Order: sequence, then C-alpha cells, then structure tokens
Amino acid sequence: MPTDRSSRRVDVTTVELVGGTEKGDLVLADYDPNWPGWYASHERRVATALGTAVQIEHIGSTSVPGLAAKPILDILVTVEDITAEEDYLDQLLDAGYELRVREPGHRMVRTPARDVHVHIHEVGDHEALDLLSFRDHLRSEPGDRDLYERTKRALIDQDWADMNAYAGGKTAVIVEIMERARKS
Repeated sequence: MPTDRSSRRVDVTTVELVGGTEKGDLVLADYDPNWPGWYASHERRVATALGTAVQIEHIGSTSVPGLAAKPILDILVTVEDITAEEDYLDQLLDAGYELRVREPGHRMVRTPARDVHVHIHEVGDHEALDLLSFRDHLRSEPGDRDLYERTKRALIDQDWADMNAYAGGKTAVIVEIMERARKS
C-alpha cells in the first residue's frame, strides 16, 4: 500500500558511514559470465527477506556484459518510503546483510564479505532512475562502455584513500556518459 506522503517522517539529513572510511585493495576483473547467476541468488535472498520491495535490479558494472568491474555486486532495491526503515532494514539485516550507509534518500547494506552492496532508494528517486539509465546505456552503447572501462583501468592502480575516492575519480566520465544516455 503506498505511503501517504503528507504523513511521512523527515529523512535523515546527514551521512552516516557505519564503520568509517575503509581503505581496501581495488581490483578490476574482466567480465565474469557467472555474475548474473550471483545476482540471481541475491535477488532471491532480498526478495525473500522483503517481500515488499517494489523493484530489485542488478546495477553497476557487473550488470553490463563485457565490462570489466570490481568483483562487487551492486543491487538496487526501491521501496515506497525510504524513511520507513522498519519496512525493510531489519529484514535485510536478518537476511545477513550489514548496514553500511544511511544518508538522505539512500541506504546501503552489504554482505560481511563486502562483495555485495544493496542500495535502497525510494520509488521514483532520481538517483535510482539514473543508475538504471546508466546501466542500460552501457549495455547498448559499446563506445561508452569502452570509454568507461578505459577510465576505470586508468584509475584502478592509483593510491586511493578509500573506495569512495576511487568512485569520485570516475565522476567526470560518468557525467559525460549520462548526458548522452539522457539524450538517447
């Protein structure tokens, strides 16, 4: 049942990064045809835990056939009301995921092994829509897929303070590709 938006709670206003920043080894792997099956197993796990998710989608580089990626699976889950954490967060924690990020409009849980990230957004959230648009564009546009992979390969061996800093290094090319995706 859709939430009455006039009675919603106010969302968080700060970024909570549970556990603080983490420096990890960044590895870029060639596309693995086993990634879709890996996603399918987590899709079932999330769907079983939630039952109320509006949408569960494979996003990120592991969702794009032929694209090299960090071997970290990204999943997008959309819910009716991001502020109603009681509708999804405890269920995902009970399913074995751990809370990593709580920020305005977005929550992220991950596996203890840190190899699966489940991003939770609200239905219609612009960032969620952009994630799907970016994925779909890379799936259909080999030139932009190659540009994105070249960018990632150029950045991966640099010394980054954490994964967020590495992700920030890709921002300019992501913005460029997103501009083309919005026009197509």
